[in-house]
Amino acid sequence: MGDARQQVPCTAIIIAMLRVLSIIIIAVATGMSPPVEAADDDGSGRVAWVTDGDTFRLESGERIRIAGIDAPETHRDQAKCTGEVALGLRAKGQATALLAGRNVTFHRVGRSYNRTVATVTLDGRDVGSELVRMGIAAWWPRGRPKPAWCDRTG
Repeated sequence: MGDARQQVPCTAIIIAMLRVLSIIIIAVATGMSPPVEAADDDGSGRVAWVTDGDTFRLESGERIRIAGIDAPETHRDQAKCTGEVALGLRAKGQATALLAGRNVTFHRVGRSYNRTVATVTLDGRDVGSELVRMGIAAWWPRGRPKPAWCDRTG
């Protein structure tokens, strides 16, 4: 009779362990599946609003941060000096002239601060390269410090 009592608790422990293992397997499998809006795909849309020299919003509402570049900040609380704000407002104006109301295509490469990070193309030209060429943005390789805009204000 002692043997029967020991088998019941062992069976209950095994069942509990199998349930936990099942939950872990489901959690891992779910976490490995691609998100609904995959970060590695192409899109297009009309630019509705330019936020600053490296970020804009499409008519669809999606916010796009141009990958690989940085433009000066336009808000005093985000800028490191007042000269950066002046540069940022100039960058925003020129980016607006280039992008507002225009159709762009883009390749999503990630997410940052609830924005899509993407390489962006306008009329067959890379927008990041164009903004750098115009002098309103700088190359910002991933993992490197942001450009020192205050050093460029003169």
